[in-house]
Amino acid sequence: MRGLSVAFNVANAIAITGWLVLFGYPFWPQAARMTVLSIAVALLCVLYCWFVFFVRHLREPGAAAGKGGFSSLTGVVNLFRSPRIVLAGWIHYLAFDLMVGLYIVTDASRIGITHWWLLPALLLTLIFGPAGLLFYLVMRSMLTSGTWTLALS
Repeated sequence: MRGLSVAFNVANAIAITGWLVLFGYPFWPQAARMTVLSIAVALLCVLYCWFVFFVRHLREPGAAAGKGGFSSLTGVVNLFRSPRIVLAGWIHYLAFDLMVGLYIVTDASRIGITHWWLLPALLLTLIFGPAGLLFYLVMRSMLTSGTWTLALS
């Protein structure tokens, strides 16, 4: 379990580094911020894949005796009784929330929303993921005369 704890700490450090870049987005040179964010997201993806695909043979204390899976709530609960899978799930959250934060700052920059308006949305996204994105979309709509599109380009 020590290895999982080390990986947990490494993943958190990688994610926090990415979030520091997002919070200070306009103050970082573009090449530096995109490099740091790309490396942070890529490392989180590598860690996730490692724990999901390559260390499946490891039996961990506390792992579920029943079958885990995604076809029922019981299956998901059983799946997440494994410390390795909980860690992978956590890394999944870290990577995707960081990507949502990147979407928020790049979209806002593209349409001219001042970075200071984004700080509450970024903080909510860091802590509560989808709630931060929803906050940003509502704020974006209010600041841009009701545009409710999720611009991805």
